[in-house]
Amino acid sequence: MLELADGGSSSLLTWMTFFPLLGAVVISLLPSRNQNLHRWTALGFSLVPLVLAVKLFMVFDRSTSDVQLWTQVDWIRTFHIQYFVGVDGISVTMVLLTALLCAVCVVASWGIQRATKGYFALFLLLETGMMGVFVSLDFFLFYVFWEVMLLPMYFLIGVWGGPRKEYAAIKFFLYTLAGSVLMLLVMIALYFNVNDPSTGGHTFNMLHMMAQANHGEWLLDPTIRHILFLGLFIGFAIKVPIVPFHTWLPDAHVEAPTAVSVILAGVLLKMGTYGILRICYPILPDAAAWFAYPLAILGAVNIIYGAMCAMAQTDMKKLVAYSSVSHMGYVLLGMAVFNEAGITGAVLQMFNHGTITAMLFLMVGVIYDRAHHREINGFGGLGTSMPKYTTVFSLALFAALGLPGLSGFVGEALVFVGAFEVYRVVTIVSVLGIILGAAYVLWMLQRVFLGPLNEKYADTPDINRRELITVLPIAALVIFLGVFPPPIINMIKVSLLNLIAQIPG
Repeated sequence: MLELADGGSSSLLTWMTFFPLLGAVVISLLPSRNQNLHRWTALGFSLVPLVLAVKLFMVFDRSTSDVQLWTQVDWIRTFHIQYFVGVDGISVTMVLLTALLCAVCVVASWGIQRATKGYFALFLLLETGMMGVFVSLDFFLFYVFWEVMLLPMYFLIGVWGGPRKEYAAIKFFLYTLAGSVLMLLVMIALYFNVNDPSTGGHTFNMLHMMAQANHGEWLLDPTIRHILFLGLFIGFAIKVPIVPFHTWLPDAHVEAPTAVSVILAGVLLKMGTYGILRICYPILPDAAAWFAYPLAILGAVNIIYGAMCAMAQTDMKKLVAYSSVSHMGYVLLGMAVFNEAGITGAVLQMFNHGTITAMLFLMVGVIYDRAHHREINGFGGLGTSMPKYTTVFSLALFAALGLPGLSGFVGEALVFVGAFEVYRVVTIVSVLGIILGAAYVLWMLQRVFLGPLNEKYADTPDINRRELITVLPIAALVIFLGVFPPPIINMIKVSLLNLIAQIPG
């Protein structure tokens, strides 16, 4: 069970969470016509959380699984609802990923020309929602931030998206809302059946929920616990997304602006797997053990199905979207095995996939800005006319493929090492995803960059300085963690070992 670190209280997480919200308010008060002022203000308010996230990474004590840098104050005292935030090793990695990608995506949104005031205000509100999810330790507060994130994403897709933006936005909203309703029902059930040991009343405090001794008699029934676990799991599975709840994802990605696609794949998908690790596993550990094998199978299905769908795509963005479905399957497979290698690989893959898929969507956005289409067969020979762009995009593709020396390889390798020990047949089937991944990556690489140059794009300008600024920091991280992953592994190790120790059997 998680415990609070002695003397670990701090306002750092509060500043990280609500500083972008302050930025959204400031932007809403600025003159509508000054678009550059909107852009630079949004960048300033997104860089501060990034600086604080780096500070968090530096000061975090990796030797303990205790919750650090926590803040706990009464919010709605009548119902024992608290503003309770804190981080352990798992959440620190997600906070760092969120802060990094949000800052990068503000720069990537420089090309937004319509209603920039509303766009950047909503984007900063989205950052507050995502950050809040990763630091919340009160279930009610977690749920509020989860819903806060939904609204700006709906408008960012529905207003600034592509030709079918309304359809994609509504589909995203309805799928996510359905999962939220299930989560709400389970949250209420837990509230009325978990006791606060200090007051004897009901509580939304996740740390109290994780202590099995605080569970009421009704909650001790194994059937009830399995039902509650499945309710939470489906709510989070929609966000991952796990097949068959994945159909909203390709539509949302295709229609969303480039920066929103980066956040959608880089951060929002991780919120689903993070929710399973933060809430489902420690609160209902026996149900987690009961559901382990079905989860491994679902992981294998995601890996194979997502890869095969990616092979069938002719749109670059849809291919990357389905590749995300496949790569999140590796995370699920690692989460299904409660050993150090498997679950470490899963969380490492969450972080690494966030950076790799960000590079991929940024690179797709670069070529779309020039060609105004994403049809793979409509290009050819771009390596001749756009050598810098080809180099960066190829790096991202090979990282997604899992090439040794790049960050995508480490997480996948650890997942397979851990999973083979427990589910050999499922693991062997899942390894086919690597072959399928290589097929669709090399297929796109060949048709877009190799072969004779399509004369239509002979004079296409190469990637510019602003676009390089967005992608090079991520590329450096992909290479660094591919060669030397201990900074992330050491961050998550103790917290994951503590989590594994709670799972029976």
